[in-house]
Amino acid sequence: MKYVRKIFDNFTLALLGVVLIATFLPCSGDGAVFFGWLTNLAIGLLFFLHGAKLSREAIIAGASHWRLHLLVFACTFVMFPLLGMAFKPLFVPLVGNELYLGVLYLCALPATVQSAIAFTSLARGNIPAAICSAAASSLLGIFLTPLLVMLLLGAEGDTGSGLDAVLKITLQLLVPFVAGQIARRWIGEWVKRNARWLKIVDQGSILLVVYTAFSDAVVTGLWHTVSAQHLAGLFVVCGILLAAVLFVTRVLGRVLGFSVEDRITILFAGSKKSLATGVPMAQVLFVGGGIGAMILPLMLFHQIQLMVCAVLAQKYAARGVEGVSAVS
Repeated sequence: MKYVRKIFDNFTLALLGVVLIATFLPCSGDGAVFFGWLTNLAIGLLFFLHGAKLSREAIIAGASHWRLHLLVFACTFVMFPLLGMAFKPLFVPLVGNELYLGVLYLCALPATVQSAIAFTSLARGNIPAAICSAAASSLLGIFLTPLLVMLLLGAEGDTGSGLDAVLKITLQLLVPFVAGQIARRWIGEWVKRNARWLKIVDQGSILLVVYTAFSDAVVTGLWHTVSAQHLAGLFVVCGILLAAVLFVTRVLGRVLGFSVEDRITILFAGSKKSLATGVPMAQVLFVGGGIGAMILPLMLFHQIQLMVCAVLAQKYAARGVEGVSAVS
């Protein structure tokens, strides 16, 4: 029981509870609109507080950490697609050809932003570098993902929504962060003193993303899209893919001589795939086709990565002087 409790801590149990609530009581209609706005506000507040917490010197140091950023981008846009193709002989028998294409689409997507930064923050990693890498990954994905989709799937799509995506990222992430930087001179010390309870913002933003995303999946027929056999196989496929990525990112960070804080950032920023970017992008890239099977692997992978990374983040957060080598 103690071992189970160690894995399923309060935050992980909260995530499981949110998934169950979304399954049986999904938000829809006006409720979905409300939770969508609430999630956006929580994410904006998250970035505002990060802007208020970080000194300009720390941000410059994070932005100039080019070795870390290159590794994160390589994991996101090179390693993921290579693993997706390499595992084809194993994945296709488990999920079928249609869902396998969805797995390849998942591999072509940029990293998620808010959860990568929130988990890095919870795990006491290099937050400035995480912000730079995750935000840049989303921007690069606007241009790289359609190209990767064409290479991996032979799909063609209209990328005319790229400007809208850039605008959304700018408004939702960059503007609050800059506002926090401006307000730092007035609220910086208050934010520092109250860092412990402000962690609720990090956790709350993740819970809101899980609920709104999973609710939308349930309302649009998540449990009727594929057979039970293929759904079970998809769990296995997503688990294998995530385990492989987490293993490789952890090994690369250690072999290349990064610090523990940098390795945490590489682990969480390099292993994520964005549901918020992937779903609307799929509607553009796969117009006229059945996008349900294309985004189902992404939806499932998104939930699994949140659960697994919640456990990992708590493990890293609990490290002490003696525990650094144990989690490194």
